[in-house]
Amino acid sequence: MIRAEKNRLIYCHDTEQLWIEPWGSGIRVRGSKGTPIDPDCLWALTGEGEGAGEGGVIIRQESSGAYWELIYGAITARLDQYGTLSFLRGNTVLLQEYRRTVEEFDREPCIPLGVVSREYKPVLGTDSYGLTVRFEPNDGEKLYGMGQYQEGLLDLKGAALELAQRNCQASVPFLVSSRGYGFLWNNPGIGRVTFATNLTEWHLENSGQLDYWICTGEAPREILEQYAQVTGTPPAFPEFATGFWQCKLRYQTQEEVLQVAREYHRRGLPLSAIVIDFFHWTNQGEWKFDPEYWPDPKAMVEELEAMGVKTIVSVWPTVDEHSENYKEMKDLGYLVQTDRGVRTQMTFCGNETIFDATNPQARRYVWEKVKANYFDLGVHQFWLDVAEPEYAVQDFDNYRYHMGPNLKVGNSFPMWYAKGFYDGLKEAGEKEIVNLTRCAWAGSQRYGVLAWSGDVYSSFGTLRRQIPAGLNMGMAGIPWWTTDVGGFRGGNIEDPHFQECLIRWFQFAVFTPVLRLHGTRMPDKAPLSDKVGGGMCASGADNELWSYGEGVYAVLRDYLLLREALRPYVSRLMHKAHETGAPLMRPLFYEFPEDEKAWNYEDSYLFGPQLLVAPILEENSRSRRVYLPYGAQWTDIWSETVYSGGQTVEVQADIQRIPVFIRDDSPLKEVFHQWKLQTQPD
Repeated sequence: MIRAEKNRLIYCHDTEQLWIEPWGSGIRVRGSKGTPIDPDCLWALTGEGEGAGEGGVIIRQESSGAYWELIYGAITARLDQYGTLSFLRGNTVLLQEYRRTVEEFDREPCIPLGVVSREYKPVLGTDSYGLTVRFEPNDGEKLYGMGQYQEGLLDLKGAALELAQRNCQASVPFLVSSRGYGFLWNNPGIGRVTFATNLTEWHLENSGQLDYWICTGEAPREILEQYAQVTGTPPAFPEFATGFWQCKLRYQTQEEVLQVAREYHRRGLPLSAIVIDFFHWTNQGEWKFDPEYWPDPKAMVEELEAMGVKTIVSVWPTVDEHSENYKEMKDLGYLVQTDRGVRTQMTFCGNETIFDATNPQARRYVWEKVKANYFDLGVHQFWLDVAEPEYAVQDFDNYRYHMGPNLKVGNSFPMWYAKGFYDGLKEAGEKEIVNLTRCAWAGSQRYGVLAWSGDVYSSFGTLRRQIPAGLNMGMAGIPWWTTDVGGFRGGNIEDPHFQECLIRWFQFAVFTPVLRLHGTRMPDKAPLSDKVGGGMCASGADNELWSYGEGVYAVLRDYLLLREALRPYVSRLMHKAHETGAPLMRPLFYEFPEDEKAWNYEDSYLFGPQLLVAPILEENSRSRRVYLPYGAQWTDIWSETVYSGGQTVEVQADIQRIPVFIRDDSPLKEVFHQWKLQTQPD
């Protein structure tokens, strides 16, 4: 049975119910089997799109009764008499549910394979279902977004992706299609998606209900703006954060941090933030400085502020069984449960359990500790590490949250983790909030999440994979993104191969939303103590600009000065992201959707609308080919040669150079000209 209720189209068959309705500028589809649809469930959506379409929705039945249509703006949802959904823009089918048999069998609903478009498979003994939704493939379609995977793929057509959070992997299930639609899988359950040539299949192990949202637009920009309207945009970006962040694993003492900042100041190097990594605390789950090594953090913060440097501290969601808060948090139900086995969920210098960020009371409890021990001392920016969270054993079916089983809600954990800090900071009076976070889900952007690509390896191969990772995060609606410059693991500061990789990575990172030097460098430094607390962990080798010798230092210094010169441009891009959700890093097709060739390039990108960046991604490479999109004039910043778009050019790229082109008559030409005069007087 199909019927219309106000602006909602409803399909009922047996125990399945399906709702199709306008939401924001798109259409939301919800379904369930055997249980009522939860009308209040939002997940990634903000709720501001609910009730859209008043006076602008047409619901009609086709004259023969073969189908119903809900027409809303440029998008149409068509529901046939057998319950199969299609989405159209005008007469063009954008996406349709899996169907094989209606035309072939004289319009009889004969499905000899027994494969349906929406499959609810009961999880025995519960009121939940495993859910599979299948769509027909589109020939020649390209798909972008879905968050961050270390696969080295920009176009995801043909890929199979795990819908799960891991270190270096952020599942953000929104995609943009070259066919002109955006699709949000609005369900935080663990599962997988396959974008195969014969079908697209979304699968969840455990789900309360089907929920997705679809919109259409003439260009990727329009699609992303519609998505931002229903899931939120990032807050205003702090001005300091557009500059350089110094970080390493790990500064062991208060005095070491101050010495590093003083040396940057002495050398006249711009420094916006210094990050204090893990195990500066007394124990995991105590969220405070160890006074033995950090005797006066308030004075440290004040001295750093006097130098124009913000202090950022690492926070983990882990609570050690011997920490002062463990018993109380367990008594209050603030810790993640383990369905099988012992409560230990991570083993890192102890036995730890994860605090339950899906529980609003637990979020409040942790924030109150953080406020007393950090915020009230002047630390107003935080690094939310291990945000997936990272379990020692990734048995997703073994963990249970306040909001439900991990299998059903787990992918939303990093969003709630960030929300706890965002809400606390906002309540404390902060207006511009940024939290460096090692994971994200759809909607995380509205809580000030600066996602980074995790503990990636230090190599050129890894560097190459960061380009599509960053671009797809932007296409998934997460505009704030960064990497550990140089990679996190495996870099020896004396190794010339690593030094070259570091230089190329730093050059690339200048043209990303945030420039942050981080990593655990070799050779290691010994722990300061063998007892519990801030001295118990080793530290990596030095990781400051001058730590790699004069030759490397000279290149990094010059590019740091370039980043400083570009900060007004970065600030404008951040403001645009705040207004519309526009990514800072953009695939070539984002600005040039009419150029078919622009959809094929995965190793170069646009930084905002005015710069085309082509990083050097191979060791010993001193030149590379760059495609310049049709529809603009492009100026090589080094030779100042002007090229017409629509061609591929070969450019030189010695170790001091990254290929960058300026679009048309951008005022950035003068910025680069002045920078070259400053750093290359000859």
